[in-house]
Amino acid sequence: MRRDIFQAIADPTRRAILALIALQAMTPSAIADHFDMTRQAISKHMRILTECELVKQDFQGRETYYQIEIDKMKEIDKWLEQFRKIWENRFQQLDQLLLTIQKEK
Repeated sequence: MRRDIFQAIADPTRRAILALIALQAMTPSAIADHFDMTRQAISKHMRILTECELVKQDFQGRETYYQIEIDKMKEIDKWLEQFRKIWENRFQQLDQLLLTIQKEK
């Protein structure tokens, strides 16, 4: 079964991992140091993120570094954009209502 990016980001640990490696590429051990779980559990999360192409592996000698895949993150942002427009419209309506109420006082 192939997972999609939204299944991958549904898990809070995977979202935390993405936030962590957004700042810099990290090894699995360095990532695991930030969480209270086994390295095997982190490896499972990394496997899912890699399978969904949200992270990519960079091999440097014996070390594997994980880094965020920006193009896939843009796909999430594109999907969220439709909701962002709705939220902004509602905030503008609320601002107008508050201004109207304030003028009436």
